Amino acid sequence: MFDELSQRFEEAVKNLRGQGEISESNIDGALKDVRRALLEADVSLPVVRDFVDEVRKKALGTEVVRGISPDQKFIQVVHAQLVETMGGENAPLAAGGKAGEPSVVLMAGLQGAGKTTATAKLGLHLKEQGRKALLVGADVYRPAAIEQLRTLGGQIGVEVFSLGTDAKPEDIAAAGIAKAREEGFDTVLVDTAGRLQIDTAMMEEMVRIREAVQPDEVLLVVDSMIGQEAAELTRAFHEQVGITGSVLTKLDGDSRGGAALSIRKVSGAPIKFIGTGEKVEALQPFHPERMASRILGMGDVLTLVEKAQKEVELADVERMQQKLQEATFDFSDFVQQMRLIKRMGSLGGLMKLIPGMNKIDDGMLKQGEEQLKKIEAMISSMTEAERRDPDLLAAQPSRRRRIASGSGHTPADVDKVLQNFQQMRGFMQQMTRGGGMPGMGGGFPGMGGGFPGMGGMPGMPGMPGMGGAPGGRGQGGGLPKAPKPAKKRKGFGEL
Repeated sequence: MFDELSQRFEEAVKNLRGQGEISESNIDGALKDVRRALLEADVSLPVVRDFVDEVRKKALGTEVVRGISPDQKFIQVVHAQLVETMGGENAPLAAGGKAGEPSVVLMAGLQGAGKTTATAKLGLHLKEQGRKALLVGADVYRPAAIEQLRTLGGQIGVEVFSLGTDAKPEDIAAAGIAKAREEGFDTVLVDTAGRLQIDTAMMEEMVRIREAVQPDEVLLVVDSMIGQEAAELTRAFHEQVGITGSVLTKLDGDSRGGAALSIRKVSGAPIKFIGTGEKVEALQPFHPERMASRILGMGDVLTLVEKAQKEVELADVERMQQKLQEATFDFSDFVQQMRLIKRMGSLGGLMKLIPGMNKIDDGMLKQGEEQLKKIEAMISSMTEAERRDPDLLAAQPSRRRRIASGSGHTPADVDKVLQNFQQMRGFMQQMTRGGGMPGMGGGFPGMGGGFPGMGGMPGMPGMPGMGGAPGGRGQGGGLPKAPKPAKKRKGFGEL
């Protein structure tokens, strides 16, 4: 998502580098690149015109402060305009209805947008916030839609209610709200049938459902893959039915970002959530400022920290920090950290949340993920004693040969992983004692170790066998050279 757009914006900024000030003459080239970048990202043409005009006006009307170059000032103006275009600030879900009444959220969607999955994702999101949600299956047209919702509800532990496919959708929704009121549910999510803008009968049915349940929220689920058409469809839907917000899905795919930049400006309805993957956990509240930072290659540290906080217990972080300081971090801890990363999302997705990491080649990230799978296979072939004490492997080549055979790899592969692991422990020990990440100013405040050469990740050690950041040592060749532990470990010379 947004990779091409980010590259285009970077090219636009190059026109201002080395200039003494922002002027009419040098800003034209930058704005042409910005216009081209937005159009290629499938942003609505009226939005592109307004965006470029506003950037021109604000960039020319500001004084470049000493110590800030014109290209930096231009980025600041573009960032602010991106935030404004996407809504300014996060628009939270309505808190709820009257006292004793559940909050009702009506989920609508264009056909194929992922509406039923988005309903379940939102149910899980509310559950994690401590709210008691009831999913109501009111899509009586699509085969197995209700069964799909039941399956998803079972996976996340959220109850699903429906009257089957013979009842009217408005009756199902009303009955679901009555059940929620009686049984103490504080939120009702009503999954309705997918429809088309031009389907008058279905749109009229949606109006009847809205009138019957009087929802606090009407969220339109929109597929970001359809580009600027998403904004026009959202406006048309809003004019006929009335919506309070939207959920933008499939932003992890080949979306060029046009919908995210257009939908608020064109439809007038805020984006409240974004879907970032197929898993039911892959739903995030939409923050325009964070999205603008991602587009401009600045990363998104806040989202990264939030992901980590959901998965990491403070006690575990403190325990891991202690083990790193004492160089007693073992292979069992390493596997635990790898599984934590998997729960947080793909390695590529996490890396691009770190400032400056958006330039990492996708091929390198894919290679890193494959390497992690190989390492996990080797660790799975170790005994419990070998995982706890890697020195056993260093001292006995026969153990390494057995692990290689059991994992389907060569003894040289096992030797390399062990060597990198030993180096990494010394490297991380130095970092946790105040050395910080070389060239990274010590990493992010409050964060544990990180991918060598890639900055910090909350509570996560470096990954042996992975390359560093572009241009850094170790790129494509395993772990960057780390300082050797003060005391050479017995048996290590056999490798």
